[in-house]
Amino acid sequence: MLVLFGGLFFLLFGRMLQIQITGQIDGRALAAMADQKYLKESILRADRGKIVDRTGEVIAADTLSYRLVAVLSPNASKGSKKPQHVTDFKKTAEVLSRYLEMDEADILKRFTDAPDTAYQIEFGKAGRSISNETANAIKEEDLPGIRFFEDKKRLYPNGKFASYLVGFAMPEEMKDKSVQTVGKMGLEKTYNKQLTGTDGKLNFKTDRWGIQLRDNEKQIEPPKNGQTIQLTLDKTIENFTEDALNRAEKEYGPEKMLAVVVNPKTGEILSMSQRPSFHPGTREGLTGNWLNEAVEETFEPGSTMKMFTLAAAIEENKWEPNAFYKSGEYKIYDRTIRDVNRTGWGTITYLEGFQRSSNVSMAYLLERMGDQTFIDYLKKFGFGKKVGIDLPNEAPGIVLDNYPSERLTTSYGQGSTVTPMQMIQAATAIANDGKMMTPYVIDQIIDPNTDKVIEKHEPEAKESPISAETAKRVREVLASTITSEHGTGKKFALDGYEAGGKTGTAQIPRTSGSGYRSGDGNYLYSFLGMAPIDDPQLLTYVLVQQPKLKEGKFGSDPTSEIFTSIMESSLKYLNIAPDSEQPDKSVELEDVTGKSSDQIAAGLKEQGLTAVVVGEPGEVTAQSPAAGTKLAPHSLVLLKTSGSTTLPDFTGWSKRQVMAFRSFSNLDIRVNGEGYVVKQSLTPGASVSERDPIVITLEEPEQTTVPADDPGTEEEMAPDDGETEDDILGG
Repeated sequence: MLVLFGGLFFLLFGRMLQIQITGQIDGRALAAMADQKYLKESILRADRGKIVDRTGEVIAADTLSYRLVAVLSPNASKGSKKPQHVTDFKKTAEVLSRYLEMDEADILKRFTDAPDTAYQIEFGKAGRSISNETANAIKEEDLPGIRFFEDKKRLYPNGKFASYLVGFAMPEEMKDKSVQTVGKMGLEKTYNKQLTGTDGKLNFKTDRWGIQLRDNEKQIEPPKNGQTIQLTLDKTIENFTEDALNRAEKEYGPEKMLAVVVNPKTGEILSMSQRPSFHPGTREGLTGNWLNEAVEETFEPGSTMKMFTLAAAIEENKWEPNAFYKSGEYKIYDRTIRDVNRTGWGTITYLEGFQRSSNVSMAYLLERMGDQTFIDYLKKFGFGKKVGIDLPNEAPGIVLDNYPSERLTTSYGQGSTVTPMQMIQAATAIANDGKMMTPYVIDQIIDPNTDKVIEKHEPEAKESPISAETAKRVREVLASTITSEHGTGKKFALDGYEAGGKTGTAQIPRTSGSGYRSGDGNYLYSFLGMAPIDDPQLLTYVLVQQPKLKEGKFGSDPTSEIFTSIMESSLKYLNIAPDSEQPDKSVELEDVTGKSSDQIAAGLKEQGLTAVVVGEPGEVTAQSPAAGTKLAPHSLVLLKTSGSTTLPDFTGWSKRQVMAFRSFSNLDIRVNGEGYVVKQSLTPGASVSERDPIVITLEEPEQTTVPADDPGTEEEMAPDDGETEDDILGG
């Protein structure tokens, strides 16, 4: 016995000595095994990057939500007086079905189908992205075994807001069974890599029961949030656009609609929307069409193309507005094209022909300047190729150039195809004194972890297709289509601003076979316009396809209602001085950067403007509005300097002005509501720092004066433009 126990003792002692020297047991490191048992890791979830408008207003962002888990293992209840696992499957399924988008039977099946060894189960999509309100309501039911874990949910606070541009993202299970928010459409998909953050980690040690040790050092690897995509969109102008489209959709029920607003000076897209549309958060309203039609869809433009035919003729010195021609029909070889009323208006001037949207006048202009010269100008205007916008899947369109008849029909917008972006880019040359600007929608991309600008987009001018003098003459003719007694654009007149533009009523090709659709309303109605016409600040393109027109209504009605609503609201919002407000008293703002703020403020006061210095008196480093903006009397001008900021009285300021002040001052200004400022949390005159939160409350005016619609006295025809019949006859 002594030898046996002695042998066992020496054997045990040897084994312990071996473990102590090698630090291993069965080939595995003991330290690693201890770390595995006591060292815990917690994932620190990164936020997906925000998508914001030009002033920093949120369009898409992550928000806190919850993920629901049901614990099934009885082991979870050991040592606890109350059960910590699900004890009644049927009751739990019945209660959860009241709060989740999941039937009671399906929930119960999840419980009963779970393996006996399963510790817990989840509920798929229905158990994720649960709001705080719903989570609290379920917690109050006091269901054993039901637990919640913090999660991220993609929030789209504006609802149907530039949906086909922004797109949407949704949770998706990865190969490693983790769940990540992934962009599925629009900017969310295109910039998914930039928007996706990198999760962090929190490492700490626990005791045998899983409780964190007190004096243990935490090892933190912080998460890196996704990059912020700042757009050129202006949330307020986008809302004007969405509201106008909603009203037209309700009244006319068209197959499709589209509206785009651009700053022609820079090419910045201020709003972009289409119908049908959808809610990015719920995908309600999303159809089989996932195309951003402003970029990815092509169509025949109709008579809006005539403004570029006119521009080419003026540049070639072939435009004689007071010369006469015989309207009605024009023969080319064995074919004949006709004006919309088939017989024309007799012998009229070229100016009247353009105002009436005569196809025949375009044919004679083409004859004067040469059809190949015209095609060369279309290429200079950017048709037939991509404009290079910072969005995916851009379509190039097709300029038909095989036969003289194709070049002729292209002169009035039939046959050849374009994209809305091409039309907008070409029109910037007319609005911007010959300088053609590339449309773009991404302002900058920012790393929120460092506040460093990763990518900055600047206005890009392309080779000028026409001179400044030609652009001015084209604008004068475009204005006459609205003001002339013969003009097809009378309904597009703005209250207080002189506008110019061109209507279009294009035929829609049949989906099968050749030819075009026929019948009342089976057209694509459009308007491409700008204002104020002497120095356009905004350019808007509206398309309405196949509206349901009631008796007495015409295709120009929905397009004009959308255009005038967007333009009037946006011009006033941008503080553009109305023509009716004594233009001689309006003030064109100069570039005041680099000058003394005191001197500039005094000079602006003499001109009837109100200056607010953001900082201490000194050299002006930035201004808002920008130089060249025409302002009405009593308008506000912000002058940025250096030094501490004194809080002004924000009462009556627009949201745009408040956001400009926030950008200049870097103060923590939090804006609630829409409209104009009615209240601020800190007293005017207070000296504040970037650490002091300031809450600004805005409210919409109780009454908004809307000018009554002027139905006019002109007897209209349907279609109301110059290209809705079968324009090429006899072949």
